[in-house]
Amino acid sequence: MSGTRLPAPLAPWAGALSALTPELAAALGPLLRRLDALVAEREPVTDGPGEPDGLGGLGRSGRPERLLPSEWLLAEEHPEEFLRRFVDRELLYLEPEFRTATARGRTVAMVDAGPSQAGAGRLVQLAALLVLHRRAAARGGELLVGVLGDEPVHWFGGEPADLLPTWLAARRPAEPAPEDVERAAATLDAADRAWLLTSPRLADRLPALPRVLVSEPARWGPAGATHVTVRLDRAEFELPLPAADLAVRTLRGAEFRRTGPTAAGPSPAAGPSGQWLPAFTTEAPFLLARGRDAGTLRSVDVRDVEQRHGGAVQSRTYRLNGRVIAAGRTGRRLITLHLHRGRVVRHVIGRPLAGPAELSLDPARLGLDEGLVARLADRPVLPLLRAGDDLLVPLAGRWRRIAPDGTVTDDGPVGHGTERDRGFDRFREPRLFGRALPPEAARARHLLHADGTAAWSEDGKQWTARTLRGDERRLSFREKAEVLGLVHVGHEPALITWSPGGRLVRAIRPDGVRTLSRFSGGGAAPAVHPTLPLIAAETSLGRLVVGSALSGRIHHVLGSDE
Repeated sequence: MSGTRLPAPLAPWAGALSALTPELAAALGPLLRRLDALVAEREPVTDGPGEPDGLGGLGRSGRPERLLPSEWLLAEEHPEEFLRRFVDRELLYLEPEFRTATARGRTVAMVDAGPSQAGAGRLVQLAALLVLHRRAAARGGELLVGVLGDEPVHWFGGEPADLLPTWLAARRPAEPAPEDVERAAATLDAADRAWLLTSPRLADRLPALPRVLVSEPARWGPAGATHVTVRLDRAEFELPLPAADLAVRTLRGAEFRRTGPTAAGPSPAAGPSGQWLPAFTTEAPFLLARGRDAGTLRSVDVRDVEQRHGGAVQSRTYRLNGRVIAAGRTGRRLITLHLHRGRVVRHVIGRPLAGPAELSLDPARLGLDEGLVARLADRPVLPLLRAGDDLLVPLAGRWRRIAPDGTVTDDGPVGHGTERDRGFDRFREPRLFGRALPPEAARARHLLHADGTAAWSEDGKQWTARTLRGDERRLSFREKAEVLGLVHVGHEPALITWSPGGRLVRAIRPDGVRTLSRFSGGGAAPAVHPTLPLIAAETSLGRLVVGSALSGRIHHVLGSDE
């Protein structure tokens, strides 16, 4: 393992392990994977596939009765071709849709911080907390941790980078008693899933309880414990511990970190930061992504393959003479702004615009400085929009209008709250709504809009959406998640959310929540199209998938070798 890369089996854990150094993350791998399998038997992420909710699209596998009628006609007219397509998995099946209700209840861990859990026991607790946090996020909930013996019990939570240092500092000089477990359990809600992480000393004094994880040293070496015995209900197994020097550094807090997510897998040929950084910058059905260097731009036609009668994915690579800042696709024309030799150059690929073929602009007129240019390099390309013969680009908190002759003027502020850590967000820009906002939306703390529907919220979790027809819908979720965009399921609005902790993408509908698992797992937030129900997500470093936000079906897959 080199740099900050994890072994391939731990790639799905990249988000949860971002709070640890790569060396510790790899050393905890056996504990994590075995504990995860053990916990999964007692606490599945979902309670089942949910209630049937019609059909959600087309797939390449399924039961015979879900084959399209056209495939049965092919079997009658050309049985040999039908058989070939069956063997090559080219037949089309109707895919069922399921409705999943919003998960209820929290995951709560009561931890034993007494002397008997020092050393090996604390390392098992560390792995268990990472497992429970990841699974709580997958259910759409949160993990809370409380230390036995505190009175009153103080519950703390958050992302692993914040939660783990607090847990590590919670060492108690006395062993907890069964009464401490009772007091902690009394403060919980009936719907909470309570876990107890402790030693045999306390577990043997308690009545039979579900979700009690017990650990104790099993084997020793010259430098200390080398293996640990872990018991959950009737299951018992032995697992290796990290090396002694690494374990000591971990228990002193030296192996925790607060930097970005740990990368997993091979280094891709995409993006100056190793990422595609996909973006839908206009309403056109094209995805723009950064390439292998600062001057490379990828353009992908994201219309469904079936709509193009089975045609191949249309993708083009453009190499410009400098770092790409903004781009916009209108029809077959691609317009870009890139930095070249200290100037911002406007370049048009396709039918020329009014004025000269290329314009050279002063970066200072656009609000660009070296610091902003550096930040933009690790973000998706900014939108470049047409406004008659002029161009509009959001830079440094202001809209800049570029005339055909190269004149740059200030066109007003970027909407409040639209330039977040990920950069510009067109779903939250009021001026791109195209009409007057409802008064409630204009006054609300959080705003979202797409394709004629405006949604607003005061807390970021309870949303009101008003469609173009005037219908109002209530949309809500409980997990700690970021709202990425707004799409439509027929005439019904749906929020697309992403939870940084669990790396999960979900569709929040008026009738429930659907997890879009095929777009989940990536280290960065996906891109959502402003008018079409499309999502582009880098599910693993170098692998970009594009597909439907309604059915969860993938239309296109692009890899580092594309």
